[in-house]
Amino acid sequence: MKDLLLFPFGGNARESLLTILAQNKAEPTWDVIGFIDDNESLLGKEYCGIKVLGGTRILTDFPTAQILAVPGSPENFLERHNIIDRLGLPVNRFATIIDPSTRVAPDAKIGRNTILMANVIISCSVVIGNHCVVLPNTVVSHDARIGDYSLIGSNVTISGYCRIGRACYVGSGTRIKDHLTIGSQCLVGLGSCVIRDVPDGTVVAGNPARYLRKTT
Repeated sequence: MKDLLLFPFGGNARESLLTILAQNKAEPTWDVIGFIDDNESLLGKEYCGIKVLGGTRILTDFPTAQILAVPGSPENFLERHNIIDRLGLPVNRFATIIDPSTRVAPDAKIGRNTILMANVIISCSVVIGNHCVVLPNTVVSHDARIGDYSLIGSNVTISGYCRIGRACYVGSGTRIKDHLTIGSQCLVGLGSCVIRDVPDGTVVAGNPARYLRKTT
């Protein structure tokens, strides 16, 4: 069993805990020590019996524990890079978590501090970067690439040879046509159908997805 801390005490981390518990049921792997969060009002809060132990300063109290850092939402996804990097941890301190119901092709590559939740399908020759979150029931088809710090919602279909850039947020229920590129720091709205490339730093939504505004 490997010690594990979850950061922060938000929706992504609590959902991640469900994946970790499922993984432990299939094969005992992680001893979840607790959540960490710099919001002092959350101290002592718990989920599934796992408590918030304190702020990020307590990382030094657990020098051998691995970390799963999964901040981010449509409102602050552009800050994920800075939030995670401020932890000041080497990449080998970060865990990779894969739900036992997920199917991952043998030649797929999954980065550190990346979580694949329930019933995700990762097909052949897929590459998913570091610090990514993939929510349940999403399909990433053959030869697709997902860049570092990106969040992919639930029930998303990413078709073959797609490229998702760094620090993107792809909303739940989205469908992305094959061979497309979604640039870095993009937001794709819920339930979108993407049929053309999306430039860097762009918000798109709709069926078909249309330009709404810039993200920065």
